Amino acid sequence: MPGKTYGIDFGTSTIKIYRKNDGVVVDEKNIIAVEGRKKVIAVGNEAFEMHGKAPANINVSYPVKYGVIADINNMLELINYTFKGLNKRGGMRAASVLIATPTDITEVEKRAFYDLIASSQVKPKSIKIVEKPIADAVGIGLDVNNAKGVMVVDIGADTTEVSIMSLGGIVISKLIPIGGNRLDDSIRSTVKKTYNLVIGDKTAETIKKELATASPMEEKTIKAYGRNVVTGLPTEVDISSSFVYESIIEYIYSIIDAIRIILERTPPEISSDIIDSGIYVTGGSSAIKGLDVLLAKETGLKINICNDSANTVVNGLGKIIEDANLKELASPLKEAAIKG
Repeated sequence: MPGKTYGIDFGTSTIKIYRKNDGVVVDEKNIIAVEGRKKVIAVGNEAFEMHGKAPANINVSYPVKYGVIADINNMLELINYTFKGLNKRGGMRAASVLIATPTDITEVEKRAFYDLIASSQVKPKSIKIVEKPIADAVGIGLDVNNAKGVMVVDIGADTTEVSIMSLGGIVISKLIPIGGNRLDDSIRSTVKKTYNLVIGDKTAETIKKELATASPMEEKTIKAYGRNVVTGLPTEVDISSSFVYESIIEYIYSIIDAIRIILERTPPEISSDIIDSGIYVTGGSSAIKGLDVLLAKETGLKINICNDSANTVVNGLGKIIEDANLKELASPLKEAAIKG
């Protein structure tokens, strides 16, 4: 793809942007801090530092929820703020833009991503859409253009997308509202119920990263700090890996159920391909210890946990941008180029 070309992965938790010939130029939390109703005071990692600590007059929020844009105004402010930084490092105006979007969303939700970039300060000359599972597969290093079917499970922050691909397209896909954030919520609510302790989002995420397992493993503990709901005083408790396992295992099995549903609906010829190559698991929450063991046990298939799993979508966008043989994987939502 000639000229300035960018690939954007609007993740629920992070926003990542790839620039042609330069690699990933933005990898920041997809979060914005707004004072009052209009004044943007921080975006990205800087805004994330304010999350859970800001006074009442500062709203710190994630504009993307469950894989789609939930707050179009804040998302536009965030993307324009990000573009300003990129303009200082080489400019984005009159660029071609590729956007990764989930497959199993409505056309209206998909168009919202398109319209967001079209109305932004970047003034793109063209906008194309890449299905996230396709970008995932390319980022993993799979050849999605041949007739061999592949299965990819992307466990993200708010959603898990289970997809079967062949011949450069999606054969079948299912998006469920379960991801790393749901596991964090479950840990937080279980800690409150068991210990009368209120912990923050970041503490719950830390507990998950340190102790979460999908199969019973060697027992570990860490200290968690929060506010006791009875006394109102700061308190610490010891949280064990078995406690975390019991908190999240129900949601892990919900993901397994989604995988089974897709496998049951998969055409027989592609099923044989999946038996041969196995299931590819990616996304930030694929790093949960023992997940491959549990998935293999429940499906009877080989499980491939991908390297650099948090970045397979943006890496896939990069390969599509850089390799002319992959350009057909990106398609326009509208036939006409954007003028502006």
